[in-house]
Amino acid sequence: MENVNIKINGMPMSVPAGSTIIEACKLAGIDIPTLCYMKEMNEIGACRMCVVEVKGARSLVAACVYPVNEGMEVITNSPKVIESRKTTLELILSTHDRKCLSCSRSGKCELQTLCRELGVEDAARFDGARPTYEIDATQWLVRDNNKCVLCRRCVAACNDQYAGVIGANARGFDTHIGCAFEQPLNNVACIACGQCIVNCPVGALREKDDTDKVFEAIADPEKVVVVQTAPAVRAALGEEFGFEMGTNVEGKMVAALRRMGFDKVFDTDFGADLTIMEEGYEFIDRVQNGGVLPMITSCSPGWVKFLEHYYPDLIPHLSTCKSPQTMQGAITKSYWAEKNGIDPHNIVSVSVMPCVAKKFEITRDDENGAGADLQDVDISITTRELASMIERVGLNFASLPDEEFDNPLGEDTGAAVIFGATGGVMEAALRTAADVLEGKDLESVDYTEVRGTAGIKEATYKVAGMDVKVAVASGAKNAAKLMDKVAKGEADYHFIEIMACPGGCVNGGGQPIIPAKVKNFTDYKAVRASALYKADEAATLRKSHKNPEIIKLYDEFLGKPNSHKAHELLHTSYVPRKKYMD
Repeated sequence: MENVNIKINGMPMSVPAGSTIIEACKLAGIDIPTLCYMKEMNEIGACRMCVVEVKGARSLVAACVYPVNEGMEVITNSPKVIESRKTTLELILSTHDRKCLSCSRSGKCELQTLCRELGVEDAARFDGARPTYEIDATQWLVRDNNKCVLCRRCVAACNDQYAGVIGANARGFDTHIGCAFEQPLNNVACIACGQCIVNCPVGALREKDDTDKVFEAIADPEKVVVVQTAPAVRAALGEEFGFEMGTNVEGKMVAALRRMGFDKVFDTDFGADLTIMEEGYEFIDRVQNGGVLPMITSCSPGWVKFLEHYYPDLIPHLSTCKSPQTMQGAITKSYWAEKNGIDPHNIVSVSVMPCVAKKFEITRDDENGAGADLQDVDISITTRELASMIERVGLNFASLPDEEFDNPLGEDTGAAVIFGATGGVMEAALRTAADVLEGKDLESVDYTEVRGTAGIKEATYKVAGMDVKVAVASGAKNAAKLMDKVAKGEADYHFIEIMACPGGCVNGGGQPIIPAKVKNFTDYKAVRASALYKADEAATLRKSHKNPEIIKLYDEFLGKPNSHKAHELLHTSYVPRKKYMD
């Protein structure tokens, strides 16, 4: 690639041709402030926070979209630039609900950070009438347009997720983000992925906060409160407490949960191993007995909701397996309750997930395998909610000892922990399916072709003399590409893994917020996923069917994979959903 020679603040630099000014400045160690810019997703130059001076230009230019050229001279910190940015902030604040102390994003808000950095305290020059909006709440997220800065990141994220159910409504001073015809989010085909939340720079979007419900349950002496944590949570939770991105804080997380008052701390990895047993054997049955192929994973509730809305005719391709979260909940309220002589009605099952769609999933009509009057999981909270709970009870997270999960529902394998990364479910399933079909314990357990953060990955593996063709997609836009092929009969795959969020659960809508200045220039999805693959490599057991507690569960309770009892507890059904409610 050719380079061009430019100057930034008087310093000569050589940067790749085709770079934007913001990219060139990053190479020079200069962070250009932005509110709207998201690389390859929302490059619209709308917020004007990134303006810089370019010698010879008639006015300030938007660094996020302005390309460099040979001999360009850029000034990023002149009085004119600083004054323009401060004025922009004041204008934004003039229509902003400035209740920062009670805002869930306080301390992690990009608008708040910019105001602090540029010394903007109020909007006295421009204060006046401001529009007011009703809060739009679903069971998974809350949208508060009173805090919106019209950056349109959420719109871009929703479009990038294929759904596109929100956009800019009205014009001028009345412009706001909403659904078509001002419908509430519950009335449109939102897939509950939460990518709008993690891309919002302020507190206009947040998860539905269920932490008070958890504290209430813990305080009730009549309740046995059990918590499970998903694999991706341990790979990101530490970011909320100053740990380097990609640090696995499993031990401290377990210690924190115990000190918060949970009666048992279980690992959703156990549910993931159980999912592989059921899903792997379901796949084998379909291959051997002419079932519907390709079979598609059902671990991601955002993906399942997506398929129900946008490709309802393809529902028969979905695995009937519940997700690890709800499998774990069902076993907690049946097998574990029975073994410990506990009335399942007295159990409060809590999950900590990287995903806001899990809040939707736990209320699905068929998610009640533990009993018709019981939910498998009663409360689902996000990684962010867990962090806020840890802070609220005053735990010094960094100083906590490393502790282990409770057993038997805390026993896991490396195959389970990689569920949090895109391709992980496929790799874990292949490890078990290959052993079963070959009839022996295969030494090779690494299916590296399905790893990585590429949107779509394909591979073919020779298993028991048969070519098994698989595909992996992350992000609903990529899922749609594969579903179009399936719908047209052009997909010759046997097995497809799909995760609703780009990069998989490590980038779930409930994960810690990453500011744009980091997100735009860091492969954060790969960094977080690396923590999970390191845990897999260090594991003694790396195949789900080798988990001794899983073997014991089948011997003592379920009988065998895909048994009648297993179907009652661990399998589910799906329903076509309308794109717009009547």
